[in-house]
This record gives sequence, C-alpha cells and structure tokens, in this order.
Amino acid sequence: MKDLPIVEKQLDRVLGFFPRVDTKMAGIFAVNTAILTVCAINVTAPDLTKWYIDVPGAFVAIGLVASYTFLYRCNFPELQGGQGSLIYFVAIQNRTESKFRDEYEAATADAYRSDLLEQIWRNSAILCAKYRALAYAVRITLATMLPFTIFLVTTAVEHSRLPLFKG
Repeated sequence: MKDLPIVEKQLDRVLGFFPRVDTKMAGIFAVNTAILTVCAINVTAPDLTKWYIDVPGAFVAIGLVASYTFLYRCNFPELQGGQGSLIYFVAIQNRTESKFRDEYEAATADAYRSDLLEQIWRNSAILCAKYRALAYAVRITLATMLPFTIFLVTTAVEHSRLPLFKG
C-alpha cells in the first residue's frame, strides 16, 4: 500500500475546502443580517401602508428568506451514504464503541484504502452541495441589493432624512 499516503493526502485536501466554504457562508450570513437590521431601523409602522415602501421591502424580505434558506442548507447538508465506513463519522456513530474498534482493527490495508477513497468521494459530494447552496445564497443576496437600495431611498425620502445605519 505505498499509495496510501497519497490517498490520505487527497482526503485531507478535500477536507481542507470545508473551512473556506464555511467562512464565506458566515460572511453572507453577516451581510444578510446587516441588511435586515438596517431595514428594521429605517422603517416605521406607518411606512407599511405605502406601496412604494412595501414593494421593495417585500422583495428584500423574500430575498433574505431565500438566501437564509440556502445558508441553512450549506450549514446542514445531507449526510446520507457511507454505510459500513470505518472513516465516515455518520457511519461510525451507528456502531457501538466496541463494534467500531473491532471492525477497525480487523480491516485490511486494502479495505482501509478503499474506505478512504469512498470517503474522498462522500466528502466531495457534501462539499459540492455546500458550495452550490452558498453560491445560490450569494446570488440571491446580490439580487436583493437593488430592492434594498430602493427601500432605503424610499424610507429616507418618506422621513426626509438620510438612511440610518445604527439604532
């Protein structure tokens, strides 16, 4: 099994991409939360009876709900698969401690290598799902910027002041 270090390195490489996606996800979550906060600071109850504030506000709300939904999917992807794996955490937790230990110690080098390759595939599939969800969240947040800007302008005109960015 001289290629085992190469296979292990490939798994590490795939796992190394997860923090990158998670960092970007946290950034988009922060942007969405800032948009929501600025909207809440700038709107008053009487504003909600005016269509020119309601329409862009509704687009902002719909966009944020959609973006938050994809951020949730990014944070909690499907974890199906990996049945019988001695590496995949979902499969490991389905065993007792002693059963896992016994199966791990009984595994051959070829079986371990095969399990590593399957783990590379499984983690790559999870990573792709996270990345796709993040990409949708980013696109939706970007699309929300125009109605957000219109919302800020209409509330600023309505209140004869610049938009507020802190409470």
